[in-house]
Amino acid sequence: MSDESVHTEEHRVQGDGLVAKLKDILRQGNIRRIIIKNDEGRTLIEIPLTIGVVGAMLAPVWAAVGAIAALAADLTIVVEKIRD
Repeated sequence: MSDESVHTEEHRVQGDGLVAKLKDILRQGNIRRIIIKNDEGRTLIEIPLTIGVVGAMLAPVWAAVGAIAALAADLTIVVEKIRD
């Protein structure tokens, strides 16, 4: 897959809205990767997503995301999407 078929979006959220925003993003589909950065632009977690990753396999990721949300005030979610 070439990089031309992928585009990125950035979403600014407060820590307490992180999980809800991620769930909304995942419902949209065609997600290749999600990167969560702090207010200084430092990457806190990078989540590569594949078609086969669902349900229980994401449980450890959701735990990490919840911990990040509790510790950070301002976050940026970088979403890499595959163009249709």
